[in-house]
Amino acid sequence: MKFLINITLLMILAFTAGNAQTLDNYFKIAAENNPGLQAKYKDFEAAMQKVPQVSTLPDPTLSFGYFISPAETRVGPQRARFSLTQMFPWFGTLKAQGNAATLMAEAKYQSFMDARNRLFYQVAAAYYSLLELKRWEMIEQKNIEILQSYKNFTNSRFKSGTGPMADVLRVDIMMNDANTSLTILDQKEKPLLAAFNKLLNRHENEIVILTDSLATYDLPDHFREDILLESNPLVKELDLKIKSSEASVLAAQKLGLPKLGVGLDYVVVGERSDIVMSDNGKDVLMPMVTVTIPLFRRKYQASVKEMQLIQESYSLQKEEYTNSLAASYEMAWFEMEQQKELLILYDRQIKESVQVLNLLFSAYANSGASFEEVLRMQQQILKYEKMKATAEAQYLAAIARINYFTAKSYQ
Repeated sequence: MKFLINITLLMILAFTAGNAQTLDNYFKIAAENNPGLQAKYKDFEAAMQKVPQVSTLPDPTLSFGYFISPAETRVGPQRARFSLTQMFPWFGTLKAQGNAATLMAEAKYQSFMDARNRLFYQVAAAYYSLLELKRWEMIEQKNIEILQSYKNFTNSRFKSGTGPMADVLRVDIMMNDANTSLTILDQKEKPLLAAFNKLLNRHENEIVILTDSLATYDLPDHFREDILLESNPLVKELDLKIKSSEASVLAAQKLGLPKLGVGLDYVVVGERSDIVMSDNGKDVLMPMVTVTIPLFRRKYQASVKEMQLIQESYSLQKEEYTNSLAASYEMAWFEMEQQKELLILYDRQIKESVQVLNLLFSAYANSGASFEEVLRMQQQILKYEKMKATAEAQYLAAIARINYFTAKSYQ
């Protein structure tokens, strides 16, 4: 039981917003340390580096030529030539490419935000699983204590000759079951603890501080459903991808237009030795204009069509995801309401079962009859208490899912 003991010894008592505060601390640790989330952010940063690559003019071209056999001109032989050329894409091409890259980078950021929210949901779900396990262990420990008191009582009755040995043995059987269940719960803690700590990128046996109880709370009716499609990062991501593909279509169309270039040639001319003249050996400076003519249109048409098809794909993905998102939200809301109803049921069942148990135990203490009914009712209460703990954990996990779908802001 060493893992459960570690948790219990360092457990802090619940206080106002204590559960949320503890989870917020773990959210912060996960956001800072989780490698998957860090990879998503690096992906966004890498996408940002794409913007200057596509919105900047191409490099100018500088060339040099040396005349092995100098070309004779009137003012002297040409010795060497320097050429500098700068190409310019059609007006608006760089802006369109920059817009497409910027929008795609923003989409990557929304993907990062969704990964962050999903990580927080996973952390919360794993946290609630540990709380559920702790509650089960406490319930089972309390059950063992109650059974031990029953054993002492039945032992006393047997020794006094007012009760059968069978009652003592029945309690022993129930205690064996309870001890085995407690051992299994202890063994279950290690993988749950490892799963939680790995989300935080910590050692699997790192101590986890838990609150004292699973405190449930209500959400307003259809919490944030009205802005579900506006706030969800994946919906925003697909919207940005659609806009990016629109800019890419425009950029592809402009790439199919002529490109303009301006340049300058500088020719080094040697002096003529056979004549004296005013421009003898004068170097040549020649401005130039270059135009690329996109005659082969198929590649440009295919590029435009490709971007249009990608845009249609993103639109269909958005439609599919929004349908799935609405259905997932409704299912999470149903699960929350279902667990709320079950919690009400279990509270009532536990209260009434305790009353029945007290009556049965009083009857047994007075007449020695129906001890099997006492044990059965005790186990029935144990079952309801465990089911209540599970319902509380699932209730909070459902709220965490709703927070994920609605992109609740985490401080």
